[in-house]
Amino acid sequence: MKPLLKIFIPVLVAATLMMVLAAGMNRAEGYSGKSSNTLTIYNWGDYIDPSLITKFEKETGIKVIYQTFDSNEAMMTKIEQGGTTFDIAVPSDYAINKMKDEDLLIPLDHSKLPNEKYLDPEFMDLSFDEGNQYSIPYFWGTLGIIYNKEMFPDKSFDTWDSLWDPALKNQIMLIDGAREVMGLGLNSLGYSLNDTNEAHLQQALTKLKKMTPNVKAIVGDEIKLLMADNEAGVAVTFSGEASEMLSENEDLEYVIPKDGSNLWFDNMVIPKTAKNVDGAHQFINFMLDPENAAINAEYVGYATPNMAAKKLLPKEVQNDERFYPDMNELDNLEVYDNLGKRMLSHYNELFLEFKMYRK
Repeated sequence: MKPLLKIFIPVLVAATLMMVLAAGMNRAEGYSGKSSNTLTIYNWGDYIDPSLITKFEKETGIKVIYQTFDSNEAMMTKIEQGGTTFDIAVPSDYAINKMKDEDLLIPLDHSKLPNEKYLDPEFMDLSFDEGNQYSIPYFWGTLGIIYNKEMFPDKSFDTWDSLWDPALKNQIMLIDGAREVMGLGLNSLGYSLNDTNEAHLQQALTKLKKMTPNVKAIVGDEIKLLMADNEAGVAVTFSGEASEMLSENEDLEYVIPKDGSNLWFDNMVIPKTAKNVDGAHQFINFMLDPENAAINAEYVGYATPNMAAKKLLPKEVQNDERFYPDMNELDNLEVYDNLGKRMLSHYNELFLEFKMYRK
């Protein structure tokens, strides 16, 4: 037995040391069972003022681990897999509904969110999360058309149909999103951007294919640089992205087509696998502080749902109806519905067919 013990004891000691080391590494990365001193946040790229993370860390003593995603689908997949225990995520409206249905979210404790009182009631209790059981508004905006007034002084671009004008040959940049592009095709025909009628979807695809001579590229963040540098005359983009472009190039203008478009909301949620739920509530409440929300809105460029924060923004921003339109005038805008995996896949297939048709 003694020879065996001589072999076994060092192995046991080494294994114990490895377990202790692994636990220490997990704590450092925010994955421990308690994680009271770390908070792992999963957000869109360039979607928070970095100074606010530093400020939160100083005020709370909680270390923030910040990771980014580039689509709701990528974000949901990673959370479903559970490899990383995110404490905060910032999904869009339809994704929140889907995550709720798939039991991926923790209900919020509103008693820990006193700064919730600063939020505009217009952005609360919406269809994708009635009663805000699981989510708190972060930013909101629209999908529209940005164009160069100097290149096209006689065009208004106030309808989606304007994108089919032959005069726009090789001038349009489209956002690389199935819901957005298929949605504008549906809206241009008078249909809902949540339409699932196959005949309507095929009509939209056929019409989109006729736009291809005008499409210069289907891209993502590159739109901002290309439009600011006059490399293209027209683009379909989100309002916050448009706000950045307008600040870089005074010849640009942003419009919301009157025949319908997307009204979107990005909200903060706590994923089911969160390890620092108390810290997550602290962060959400911190971001709802009017001063912090205003700093964030100025940095990011999107519209804040925080009434008190909006009053702290420059008057020219508060009064800019392109980015803070009267909600009573947005009846023709729609929030994306959760279409389900099968229909979402079909949208993606149709969008891919459109992209392949261009080539």
